[in-house]
Amino acid sequence: MPGRHVVMPSSRIALSWSAVLVGAAVFGTAQQNVQVAPRTRTPEKSQLAPKANIRVDSTLVLIPVTVTDPLNRFVTGLEKENFKVFEDKLEQQVTQFSSEDAPLSVGVIFDTSGSMGSKLEKSRQAVAQFFKTANPDDEFFLIRFGDDANMLQGFTKNLEEIQNRLLFANPKGRTALLDALYMGLSEMKKARNPRKALLIISDGGDNNSRYTEAEIKSLVKEADVQIYAIGIYEPIAARGRTPEEAAGQGLLTEIAEQTGGRQYPVDNVNELPDIAGKVGIELRNQYVLGYSPQNQDRDGKYRKVQVKLVQPRGLPTLRAFFKTCYYAPAQ
Repeated sequence: MPGRHVVMPSSRIALSWSAVLVGAAVFGTAQQNVQVAPRTRTPEKSQLAPKANIRVDSTLVLIPVTVTDPLNRFVTGLEKENFKVFEDKLEQQVTQFSSEDAPLSVGVIFDTSGSMGSKLEKSRQAVAQFFKTANPDDEFFLIRFGDDANMLQGFTKNLEEIQNRLLFANPKGRTALLDALYMGLSEMKKARNPRKALLIISDGGDNNSRYTEAEIKSLVKEADVQIYAIGIYEPIAARGRTPEEAAGQGLLTEIAEQTGGRQYPVDNVNELPDIAGKVGIELRNQYVLGYSPQNQDRDGKYRKVQVKLVQPRGLPTLRAFFKTCYYAPAQ
């Protein structure tokens, strides 16, 4: 990558986790990172270990945040003092801070419906490019969906095995996207790593699932999983475009943003591998902010979260991306 790289100081502590994911991010259009040189200081004991989870327990909320510059490049090297966190409009004290990479458990949800015919090869290449950003402690599973959803490969660290199974996936049938999402969220309960994400590659909306949009949106909202979707859509004026396909982009956008993830439309199928690679890079370029909520009620209610940046000197205006709410623990 171009640009000067600065190594940030870090230290390790052990933490335990339970309950709800609080996540977010957006990837940049350029692959280089903007690095901010840190001040020299002694590492704080409160900094998170690289394997920190992004969840909520009774006393700690952890929020992953992606920061970009006006050119959509990731900005690394910021310090705890560059962030302010608010819950229900009340400022919280940030007690934990990390910008370390952490192992991931990822599910790939791959569309093999009939309309994917000419897009299938580039979609396979997109998965291969996404895997290039993996680290040795990551684990992955693979679900394909057409008329129904099928688990082609459970959790494994063998990326070659997943890619081999994709070679035998042929396009046919309708689109059971919601059923595939349900299967993916269920499989994610077996994950060994605390950070979890789903990557959906599809060309349209659902038209053959048993589960409803309302049921899946409810499950997604409560899950501790970030969802990213790459949508390969037909032009609005295309002949034969079904109502479900027309609604596909809105469906994937809403589902992804509920989790703090994003939906990325693809105009040219040749862009698929590049976009998938950038989604992987995004997952490796997140800050994690931790705080103990001033509101300690275990009421299971939704809490609104906002992250504000304290602009570093000498840099253009930066932007932060994060999930805007979470469920408090229930009694």
